[in-house]
Amino acid sequence: MGKYFGTDGFRGEANVGLTVEHAYKVGRFLGWYFGREKKCNVVIGKDTRRSSYMFEYSLVAGLTASGADVYLLHVTTTPSVSYVVRTEDFDCGIMISASHNPFYDNGIKLINDKGEKMQESVIEKIEQYIDGKTEEIPFALKENIGRTVDYAAGRNRYMGYLISLAVNSYKGMRVGLDCANGSSSAIAKSIFDALGAKTYVINNEPDGTNINENCGSTHIEALQELVVREGLDVGFAYDGDADRCLCVDEKGNVVNGDLILYIYGTYMKERGKLLNNTVVTTVMSNFGLYKAFDAAGIEYEKTAVGDKYVYENMITNGHRLGGEQSGHIIFSKYASTGDGILTSIKMMEVMLAKKKKLSELAMPVTIYPQLLKNIRVKDKAEVKEDKDVKAAVNAVAEALGDDGRILVRESGTEPLIRVMVEAKSQEVCEKYVDSVVNVIKQKGYEC
Repeated sequence: MGKYFGTDGFRGEANVGLTVEHAYKVGRFLGWYFGREKKCNVVIGKDTRRSSYMFEYSLVAGLTASGADVYLLHVTTTPSVSYVVRTEDFDCGIMISASHNPFYDNGIKLINDKGEKMQESVIEKIEQYIDGKTEEIPFALKENIGRTVDYAAGRNRYMGYLISLAVNSYKGMRVGLDCANGSSSAIAKSIFDALGAKTYVINNEPDGTNINENCGSTHIEALQELVVREGLDVGFAYDGDADRCLCVDEKGNVVNGDLILYIYGTYMKERGKLLNNTVVTTVMSNFGLYKAFDAAGIEYEKTAVGDKYVYENMITNGHRLGGEQSGHIIFSKYASTGDGILTSIKMMEVMLAKKKKLSELAMPVTIYPQLLKNIRVKDKAEVKEDKDVKAAVNAVAEALGDDGRILVRESGTEPLIRVMVEAKSQEVCEKYVDSVVNVIKQKGYEC
């Protein structure tokens, strides 16, 4: 990770950790860097945060000042930006979003011309420019100054692409959607309506400050209540920029990313479509998922946390399915990033093809109790290297043995240390998570 850009872009509180000056400089550099030999074309999307407009204008000012033409998708999802970049003639894409973070945070996600996360080599150059460590970039002059283009048509093409991927009509299906008052508010319902579903939507009235507020994939209780109250077949919850999805079965139970990977992984295997007979997971996936994969004869790989690392593994090794417990699911045949709405469509495909309820499809997986606690700290690296913290972690690992595990890691996007324990009971998880968290607090690292 760099000074400004983490595993999922440049993220921080608007006008505190991430300022309009930062956004302007990012735009200035990208417009110059990709426009050295030809006219640079950049596409921008944004989520529904109040500050997203401010950052959009700052990026546009920087890009056009360097000579780039900028195509505006307006409010849209991160995967839609990825789709437009990789299917049309753009040098790069920018998504303005802090994903599942509260409204006062925002972020800048950079996407290369293949629809993938921007190369680290380019990120490093941007950071050097932001810090004034490179020569000043010349301004475009006269007819070389860039322009902006309303490009809502690009978003519409993405919607058409998703609709084309559905292999069944949804007629007779009752589907609930929680749009998190975010990007999917502009897209999701239209797609499910077009496919024939009876669609029930909540949290699709963004006002700039209510994105992710007690809703969406990070607060799924409202969708659970909706599914049970209305007797729906299934529910899907997205995060702020709709690159992740969690499901709710007809009984109101949450079907998380691990269960989604199992359901679609076994479905692919049954049809001979699971290349290399392998699903890519992260170190946060549950023991129960791996036991279920073992029983199904499916192999798996584990990466560091972050859909970036999952995708890198998939491309390097030719795997077709991968994702995270949090709901970032990547179907590499169809997309180069996690896509919440695409995940919904794929879950609908399995339910309809196998004529089974979602609860039945998830039944073979027994999830181990898992507890994760986040501690906001002053210095993530210092905590990880502290000998007393290491000793506490090692003591827990030894005590758990083969009946569980502990994972302590740094957040890639926030000043947090995450302590996770997986064991046979919630009480054991609580005991061992607290034993490590207490050491971190006693050493004065908490802020």
